Amino acid sequence: TNLPVSLMIAQRIAPTVSLMVVTLILSIGIAVPLGVIAAWKNGTWVDRLVMGIAVFGFSVPVFVTGYLLAYVFALDGLGVAEFIYDRTGIDIPLLPVQGYTPISQGFGPFMANLVLPAVALGSVYIALIARITRATMMEVLQQDYVRTAKAKGVGSRGVLFIHGLKNAAVPIVTVIGIGIALLIGGSVVTESVFAIPGLGRLVVDAILRRDYPVIQGVVLLFSAVYVLLNLLIDLLYTVFDPRIRY
Repeated sequence: TNLPVSLMIAQRIAPTVSLMVVTLILSIGIAVPLGVIAAWKNGTWVDRLVMGIAVFGFSVPVFVTGYLLAYVFALDGLGVAEFIYDRTGIDIPLLPVQGYTPISQGFGPFMANLVLPAVALGSVYIALIARITRATMMEVLQQDYVRTAKAKGVGSRGVLFIHGLKNAAVPIVTVIGIGIALLIGGSVVTESVFAIPGLGRLVVDAILRRDYPVIQGVVLLFSAVYVLLNLLIDLLYTVFDPRIRY
């Protein structure tokens, strides 16, 4: 391309960062409450439903999830939007199946292009965090201080989110940090499926062209980001558990 690798990365980094940030927010916002609810309702149909969804999300490859989401919500392959319009007259707009819109052109179009890729990319991440959250919360809810809080009349919300989730935060945050690797690897596939002009797509194009300097540059960038994010996760341990400050 006769362009510096740093310039090529700078031109493509915004879509990838946007996709990963939206996926992180979406995944954590869905997975942690699901894991807490599954632990609270341990052994009930709610627990089995959440774990079933988690197993399904962890088992299905990202590209399969992406194509299914595009078929249903972008191409209306099941006719859901058409059915709703025929019955109610409400026209539900279909989501874009490819491309990227910068946030400077409006938050609505920006999110419309990222919803399906973020859900596809976050499906495995959500399943991982939900399962670890459930396992950790189940262990924490059996501790003596939780029973003491219940005996003192603390409500379920306080027991779950103040006494339970706060003390279970360290393993959950650890898994969130480790799972960043899933997002980095999955972004390559997701950006190819939804034709997002980000770093993942740049890597695929560089591999097809055997453009080794570009591949090396992107891999080094991803590695540095992964190391820095895990360092940040380690520093966050001291926020959730003051006993390990050093």
